Amino acid sequence: MHKTEKSAYPDITKNDLPEISLTALILGLVGGFFIANIYRFKFIGLPLNIIALCVFHFLEFYITAKYNPLQVTTNSYILRNGSEYTLATLISICECLLNSYVFHIDNKIGFKLSCIMITGGLMALVGQYFRSKAMITCGSSFNHTVQQEKQEKHVLITNGVYKVSRHPSYFGFFYWSIGCQLMCLNFVSFFLFTFILWNFFNRRITMEEEYLIKFFGQDYVKFRKSTGVGIPFIK
Repeated sequence: MHKTEKSAYPDITKNDLPEISLTALILGLVGGFFIANIYRFKFIGLPLNIIALCVFHFLEFYITAKYNPLQVTTNSYILRNGSEYTLATLISICECLLNSYVFHIDNKIGFKLSCIMITGGLMALVGQYFRSKAMITCGSSFNHTVQQEKQEKHVLITNGVYKVSRHPSYFGFFYWSIGCQLMCLNFVSFFLFTFILWNFFNRRITMEEEYLIKFFGQDYVKFRKSTGVGIPFIK
């Protein structure tokens, strides 16, 4: 008998291919529309916010599909990322609209606000880099959900961006999110995202590291002692 080789690709019967294709199309059309028409907006906060969201969620799926194809699903876009995140995102878009058409913030932008926008943009770029690079570095070990059982493919990674943060994907997501709010001058959303994401990652890291210690023992304990998270007040 011939041994059946394990496929390097996902079982398409478990994935809604029309939904995956449609989601990619919508992200592309929406992002493309705002890129093409960015000059038409009185204040660029709204288009920058939408473009950043489209790029982020597309990359979540694309990188998973390229580097961890067995785990890719419709949910790899992480558009269904919890009610709190969804609500915060909607509030940030509403704040962009208020800044543009109610508060007319475009008339108030001077040196200080420009510096805040540039700082936020740089934070978002750095955050996106760390998030994407962490997923690429992990490859088949990366998963969007906390793994409660060690798989054969799981290895402890301490190189690359993991030298800077032991949870670079969370580090990246955190600074990408709050950086986007500063870039758009969404000060209410900045504090809202900071509060929601800090609490989420604080709980998640605590839970996840209990399993990581079970998986890797003293190797992970030593790694945790030598490498921080990079998110304030999360040890």
